[in-house]
Amino acid sequence: MSRPAELGSVKEGSYIIIDGEPCKVVSREHFKPGKHGSAKVRLVAISLFTGTKKSYVSPAESRVDIPMIDKRSGQVTTIMDNTVQIMDLQTFEVLETGKPSAEEMAELNGTLGPGVEVEYWSMMGRNRIMRIKGGS
Repeated sequence: MSRPAELGSVKEGSYIIIDGEPCKVVSREHFKPGKHGSAKVRLVAISLFTGTKKSYVSPAESRVDIPMIDKRSGQVTTIMDNTVQIMDLQTFEVLETGKPSAEEMAELNGTLGPGVEVEYWSMMGRNRIMRIKGGS
């Protein structure tokens, strides 16, 4: 799910969909209108799921999609080779998400194990662990 927005209103630190992938904007450049053209905006963003850098250039008045992010709390139930099972603390629904890489674990500032409470984001039908809240 997403909502439309004008490219000129997108700021650094906000989220945007580029090539069907939700990304966090890390850099924004605004170019003045030229003799025969309109003002342009160049965004550099990092994908939330793959970590790849993406660039997007378009007129400032063009429309872009902003992902609808559902921020939820869950408890880790099982850790497998490449996936983590999380039980949502509101609905008690069990879902699977990808296991964070070693670099991502360093950013999360904690250890992931059964019983640990995490914050996960659900967007565009996919889930990602964003933060470790505490342990049991």
